[in-house]
Amino acid sequence: MAITSATPKLRVTIDFGVARLYIENPAKRNAFDFEMWRALPSLLRAVDVAEEARVLVISGAPGLPFCAGADISEFSNLRATSEGGRIYEDANVKAFDAISNLSKPTIAAVSGFCMGGGFGIAAACDLRIADAQATFAIPAAKLGVGYPPAAMAYVVAAVGPQLAFDLFYTARRLTANEAKERGFVSRLFATESFEGAAHALAETIAAGAPLTLRAAKAAIRAAARLPGASSHEQCEALTSACFDSADYMEGRAAFLEKREPNFSGR
Repeated sequence: MAITSATPKLRVTIDFGVARLYIENPAKRNAFDFEMWRALPSLLRAVDVAEEARVLVISGAPGLPFCAGADISEFSNLRATSEGGRIYEDANVKAFDAISNLSKPTIAAVSGFCMGGGFGIAAACDLRIADAQATFAIPAAKLGVGYPPAAMAYVVAAVGPQLAFDLFYTARRLTANEAKERGFVSRLFATESFEGAAHALAETIAAGAPLTLRAAKAAIRAAARLPGASSHEQCEALTSACFDSADYMEGRAAFLEKREPNFSGR
C-alpha cells in the first residue's frame, strides 16, 4: 500500500505493518525544501489513521543519505527576512511536531549525512539507528540561522543540554560511534546489513501490542516533557485501555500456550 504524497520527494509505503517514509531528493543530497516541510504533516496524519501501519521508519531512499538538512538554495528567497524566517521555522516545527506526536512508534534509520534539519527530523523520532558511516551535525552557526525553542526542544531532549551547546556552538560533526556513545543513536549496524537490520527492528516493533506501544510512547513523551506531550490523565487512560483490551487477553493466552501472540490493536 502507498499513501499519496503532495511531493514526489517524500514517498510512503506500508507493508506488513511497517510504514516506510522515504526521503528522495537526490539532486540536493536529500536536503528538505519548503515544499517537503509543508507536505510532511499531512503524510504523517495519513500514516496515523492507517490501521495497517503499526510503526514508521523514516530513511533516505535506497542509495541516498538520510538528509543533508534544509535546502540552503531557498534561503535567499524564503528566509531572506525575519518574517520569511519565521514562516519557514513554523513549517519546520510543524513537521517535527507531526513526527513526535505520531501515536505509533517512529524510527529514524540514518545512513550517511544527517545534518541540520535532518538532525531535527531524527531527533523528533522515538528511536534512532544508524549505519557505521553515518555523520551528524548542526551547522547553524556557519550559516547564521537561528533555531526557535520549539525546534530546539527536540534536540535537547535527544542529546541533553551539554551536547546541544557543543553541537550548536562548534558546528562540529559527530561520527556514528560518538553519536551512539552520547546516546543520540541507540544501535549501530554495518552499512552492508543496515537496511535489513532496520526492517527487522521495525517488524519486531510492529509485532507488539499496538495499545501498549501507544501508551508507552505517550508516557515516555510526557516524562521527557516533549512538546505536545499527553497529560497525566491522558496517559492513565491509555494505560487503562490496555487492560480492557482484547490484546491483553490474547497476550495472556499466548504466554500460557507458549506461542507468539497475534495482536489486533483492539
